[in-house]
Amino acid sequence: MAWDEWEQIKADVAANGPASMQLNQAPSEGRTSGDLKSNRKTWVRVGEGVTGLKGGVGKALTKLADGQTGLGDTTGSVSAAAQKELYDSWKKYVSDVRGRCEALGGLLQKAGHDLSKTDEEALADLEKLQVKYEDTKPVGGQSKEK
Repeated sequence: MAWDEWEQIKADVAANGPASMQLNQAPSEGRTSGDLKSNRKTWVRVGEGVTGLKGGVGKALTKLADGQTGLGDTTGSVSAAAQKELYDSWKKYVSDVRGRCEALGGLLQKAGHDLSKTDEEALADLEKLQVKYEDTKPVGGQSKEK
């Protein structure tokens, strides 16, 4: 009896023609654009480029620190205290930019390597970065109440 069933299944398949493939729940019939293309190498290359920006930002951070050499004690000097305050705020800001380059570049590279995340998951990762690296509030150069 099982062989009769098997023969019937084969006959049904032969009568209906070849089976169509369906990917990602897309309908097997109907309109398709065929415009969606993604290149893993491009994602990885862009990620490497963004990650590479941290080197230049790191050099700028070093130059910023070098510019503070010899400042010494800022007590008693309003302009020296203002310069130190400005330096501290920019040091944090530039450090955050460097971290953002590294984190975003890593996400882009990872997207290129796997292409396995859904759009929603990738967007959630980017939103986490946006929260983590929210621009720093300006600190230096503002008048203070005395």
